[in-house]
Amino acid sequence: MSATPNRKRGRMLAAVAGLTTVGALVAAMPAGAAEDRGHGHGHGGYGYGHDRTVDVQLLSFNDLHGNLQPPAGSSGRVTHTNEDGTTKTIDAGGVEYLATHLREARKNHKYSITAAAGDMVGASPLLSGLFHDEPTVEALNKLDLDVTSVGNHEFDEGYKELKRLQYGGCHATDGCYEKNAKGKPKYFWGADFPYLAANVTKEKSGRPILDPYFVWEKNGVKIGFIGVTLEGTPNIVSAEGIKGLKFSDEVETINKYSRILERQGVKSIVALLHEGGLPASSSYNYNCDSPGPGNGISGPIVDIAKNVSPQVDALITGHTHQAYACTIPDPAGNPRMVTSAASFGRLYTDTTLTYDRRTRDIVRTSVASANHVVTRDVAKAEDMTQLIDRWNTLAAPIANRPVGYISGDIDNPADGLEKPLGNLITDAQLESMAPADKGGAQIALMNPGGIRAPFVHKASGSEGDGVVTYGEAFTVQPFTNMMTAVDLTGAQLITALQQQVSGANQAAPKILQVSKGLTYTLDMTKTGADRIVADSVKLNGEAIDPAKTYRVAMNEFLAGGGDGFAVLKEHKNKLVGGSDLDALIAYFAAHSSASGPIAAPATDRITVIK
Repeated sequence: MSATPNRKRGRMLAAVAGLTTVGALVAAMPAGAAEDRGHGHGHGGYGYGHDRTVDVQLLSFNDLHGNLQPPAGSSGRVTHTNEDGTTKTIDAGGVEYLATHLREARKNHKYSITAAAGDMVGASPLLSGLFHDEPTVEALNKLDLDVTSVGNHEFDEGYKELKRLQYGGCHATDGCYEKNAKGKPKYFWGADFPYLAANVTKEKSGRPILDPYFVWEKNGVKIGFIGVTLEGTPNIVSAEGIKGLKFSDEVETINKYSRILERQGVKSIVALLHEGGLPASSSYNYNCDSPGPGNGISGPIVDIAKNVSPQVDALITGHTHQAYACTIPDPAGNPRMVTSAASFGRLYTDTTLTYDRRTRDIVRTSVASANHVVTRDVAKAEDMTQLIDRWNTLAAPIANRPVGYISGDIDNPADGLEKPLGNLITDAQLESMAPADKGGAQIALMNPGGIRAPFVHKASGSEGDGVVTYGEAFTVQPFTNMMTAVDLTGAQLITALQQQVSGANQAAPKILQVSKGLTYTLDMTKTGADRIVADSVKLNGEAIDPAKTYRVAMNEFLAGGGDGFAVLKEHKNKLVGGSDLDALIAYFAAHSSASGPIAAPATDRITVIK
């Protein structure tokens, strides 16, 4: 293998030094765990001519999902609440603008760190996804990202592919995508920053699959980062890609490594956690500390934050694609900052960590955070524009091919239960699996998390308004999951609907999108499984018979019980069809033309009582 870049080589040498100094304490950890590096520009350690405290800037973001170009439609907007209570939306996102905002934010800061909380890649638009997210890793290197935790989507293509993104190498089947000046394959060097996966271990050895933590150091200022992903990752990714891996409790893991860092003399600690919360408002500038600290946020992050060791000074979170900067009390009752910057590069968080040189700890009472919009009214970063243009040239023959026509936006609202785009997709899936030789499906179900973007009527390039390109269709359904048709009893079907709002999904409901003909009532005034009015579930106006068998189309992820739908694993007589993306494209081909575009389907399948 060719030599690694200098930045990586320095990281590995630092790791060796770390292993030497901390001995048995890190003997069970992968190489690289104790590395030190940073982007700060300070003036040395605490002593003559230096103040006792120094402000360290921590810039952070999460859930980029390979969105290098500005996200389309509602996926590319954020909501701002004005002082008078009215709201406005702001177009946001795009790595060309994110780079400009981050670089501007770093100016005049002697100590600045950039960190992320997972899902940098996965479920990515075609520009990145077609090339197994190499373009995004390259962009993150140019952004000077220092460190990130892994998210569940980093496992979309399996653990081996995650390792390739970290350490480099051309893709196992697709090879190298570019050629160098001599016409030879251009090697992919991987990430310059460490992916942290403290709570993801190999079942046989118990060793973390990647570095569990990272120590940023500059002129005597040391800040440790512990990275974890959500413990429930196995429920939302393909089982094959994580075979042989164990996902441990987030709190126990963070507390374990905070003790290890403390023993190494690292007392300033930040957790990068790919799990999050649900603020009471969708506005990015909502005050989630009103009327009291953390009162305006709910979800898994609340219990996690209340139990993570007080040794940890801040939690940078993600996964829920929400925006917040809250102070949730730690186990000692002291306020601690917990942040998230929405998703798709629309926001970044700027946190000030005041470092005490004498105690080597963060002055917790001085920690301050705020989310900032990645507006598109700034100059584009030229290096990012060049990167996008280069990869777009490679993708163009595939991405620009027209596949369908729409008469207006077909939206995928984040706060919607039944979504126009969800109805379109399930209808396409039902049609693809309904023929007797294709599965004989009567119903189609689609997990909402598998729908990644809306269809926007306005042209994204030169294709013309209302034209849907292959690249746009891929952005909507990037997983290319295979479709299945299975047998479910009526009782199992009703249980699946109940699992949308109970069990693993009770705190954060996952409302399945359903094909035409299936209707029911969702009573949100009740709790748990009672939210599904069982006798309201009908197919073509006829009540679902619990004892009858129905043929149901769904992707393989759902058929495997993904997203907390355990009952769907009990299916019988599975028949595998084509991919979900192929089903969508075939539907466009059959039902749309330049003179007869598809309109957004009505949302009249789920009756919601609030």
